Amino acid sequence: MNAIVALCHFCELHGPRTLFCTEVLHSPLPQGAGSGDISGQNEQAEEEEGGIQMSSRIRSHSPAEGASADSSSPGPKKSDMCEASGCRSLAGGHPGYVSHDKETSIKYVSHQHPNHPQLFSIVRQACVRSLSCEVCPGREGPIFFGDEQHGFVFSHTFFIKDSLARGFQRWYSIITIMMDRIYLINSWPFLLGKIRGIIDELQGKALKVFEAEQYGCPQRAQRMNTAFTPFLHQRNGNAARSLTSLTNDENLWACLHTSFAWLLKACGSRLTEKLLEGAPTEDTLVQMEKIADQKEESEGWDGSEEEEKPSPQPDVVEGQELSKCSPETSLMPDCNSWNVAHRRLSIFRSLRHMRQVLGASAFRMLAWHVLMGNQVIWKARDMDLVQSAFDVLRTMLPVGCVRIIPYSDQYEEAYRCNFLGLSPHVQIPPHILSSEFAVLVEVRAATRSGLYPALFDDEQSLNKYEFVVTSGSPVAADRVGPTILNKIEAALTNQNLSVDVVDQCLVCLKEEWMNKVKVLFKFTKVDSRPKEDTQKLLSILGAAEEDNVKLLKFWMTGLSKTYKSHLMSTVRSPTSSESRN
Repeated sequence: MNAIVALCHFCELHGPRTLFCTEVLHSPLPQGAGSGDISGQNEQAEEEEGGIQMSSRIRSHSPAEGASADSSSPGPKKSDMCEASGCRSLAGGHPGYVSHDKETSIKYVSHQHPNHPQLFSIVRQACVRSLSCEVCPGREGPIFFGDEQHGFVFSHTFFIKDSLARGFQRWYSIITIMMDRIYLINSWPFLLGKIRGIIDELQGKALKVFEAEQYGCPQRAQRMNTAFTPFLHQRNGNAARSLTSLTNDENLWACLHTSFAWLLKACGSRLTEKLLEGAPTEDTLVQMEKIADQKEESEGWDGSEEEEKPSPQPDVVEGQELSKCSPETSLMPDCNSWNVAHRRLSIFRSLRHMRQVLGASAFRMLAWHVLMGNQVIWKARDMDLVQSAFDVLRTMLPVGCVRIIPYSDQYEEAYRCNFLGLSPHVQIPPHILSSEFAVLVEVRAATRSGLYPALFDDEQSLNKYEFVVTSGSPVAADRVGPTILNKIEAALTNQNLSVDVVDQCLVCLKEEWMNKVKVLFKFTKVDSRPKEDTQKLLSILGAAEEDNVKLLKFWMTGLSKTYKSHLMSTVRSPTSSESRN
């Protein structure tokens, strides 16, 4: 966690002062910090707290590392220090503490003040505010303050017993500073519990020392029997005692370093970033509904095993495929083996590849019919070729708009499927061939080799085929067409975009237009607005052109049942509540 934890003290001579702070270093220590290791002080200790192992060592320090009397150091001047170390944690020559996190190679460094001047200023301001104006009622407890410029602070103020202090107690605070406000607020319960534990331990040690001193020499009675000159007496030399003296713990700063380092490590590990996918797309909802329907259907068959099962007629389910090569063939799986899937992929790899094979004008005609919901018929001997083509073309449509019969020995009506694969000998009705709501792709044997680009040098090379695209209503080259088709073609022709990027563009385009479909569905089917208002809405959506309107109406059939029922329930609920009133 990129934060600083500091212990602050309110000195009666100098005001708020920073006693001890621990910061995180993601980069190596400043030059010279590791070169002056003192062999006598290079003691290694394996520390484990809360499941975190760190190697802690004492290092020698340069003037840039710790509190120094040099004027170039960001710390306070020596003249501002209390004579009896009341405002000092580490001695002038103390090297400070460094803990190495072996898991992340992060170093936790503790000194009296941060090394960087800007960090020193931020910690100094947070220290002053925590012990002056930013306090909770009773002057003891947690509080949150800060801003974007100087960072955000979690501060917990508390008192430490001192038999020689005014009121027999001194004021301290432990502050946590970081720039991420949301992260710090979310860490409030964790920080409060752990810092409260550190404070309880300090107060417990100080209370034992206080009680022992009071038992030996009660200060309250002694003060009542002497002249009342406490503040002058304090300023004339009775300086504040150090925290190690108040707690009678010579290893206090080493323990605080361990606690602060573990606090930074644990607080940074408990919260992790997670990618939020948001609401499920319409394709996801439709697929979930299909899985649920298939599960119910399978359970229904399992419950009626003893009953006589009539031979079911082949049917088409949205997004699923049927094969009618023989009367015995029913629901066809997506692929029978890895080899079949590999062969399909080796024929048409992507929409861009199909566009290169068919040609720009033929592909535009085919894509226009696909997007409009017209019937797309492929006639070929190779089932895998037809299936590969449908696998690529279906990516332009929402899942709920896809109805496929991959291969059949007879023509099927458009209401049953919008993707139909036929063997070459199947006769197509003349009115379908001349219809403007159908497009035919005939795959013939190539009269000359080298017509199309081949991705693999095997028997599935497209050089063996010739593709003829015909329709009763060919799309004119100068026709504007639906907006999404123009954007798809722009993405396919942009060679700077990889195939994966084009696929993601296609997903975004489909989701954009499905959102427009949802608005139009609610506006027309649920709210029953007049036609004039619908035209205004289409203009706002940027879909007032004829082809765009046809596309929206066709894509409306692909909306999930979940979305439709949700809209109907939200519309009915106000009416029912009014009737009850």
